[in-house]
Amino acid sequence: MLNTKVEEALNAQINAEMWSAYLYLSMSAWCAAEGKPGMANWFEIQFREEQDHARILFNYVLQRGGRVNLRPIEAVPTEWKSALDVFESTLAHEQKVTSLINNLFALTTAENDYATQSMLKWFIDEQVEEEENAQNIIDNLRLLGENSGYGLFVLDKELAARTYTQASPLSKA
Repeated sequence: MLNTKVEEALNAQINAEMWSAYLYLSMSAWCAAEGKPGMANWFEIQFREEQDHARILFNYVLQRGGRVNLRPIEAVPTEWKSALDVFESTLAHEQKVTSLINNLFALTTAENDYATQSMLKWFIDEQVEEEENAQNIIDNLRLLGENSGYGLFVLDKELAARTYTQASPLSKA
């Protein structure tokens, strides 16, 4: 059974993951409106993955005898200056999420909640991948420059090829 502090923190993380999903859906819409369908696709997949992350936590809370307390999702940004700006915002956001996950892990350590620590290790590994992916795209955009039409076209096509794979571990609730 979850203790109250851990349950509350997991519920806050569910909300943070849903906010992340909403942010990435907004970024997808912005990219689509800017004529970058591949980047829009990349963010659409991010949107779906963040929903998966929320669902993993949701299921975990229920499996451990806790109560899920869904909260309102705050508004997200809707405008960015450029493709580079939107991906720099993505990296900054993923770094913030990493901090949230690390704080959650620290709480479970203080509370001797070994089961939740075990579950959170997947999220820690996932955050390393999320930050690396965003950084790689930023590096490519910086290498290309903001005015490289053909280079941006090729990168956009590359990001269009990304496909959705359901995040694991999706547990049954």
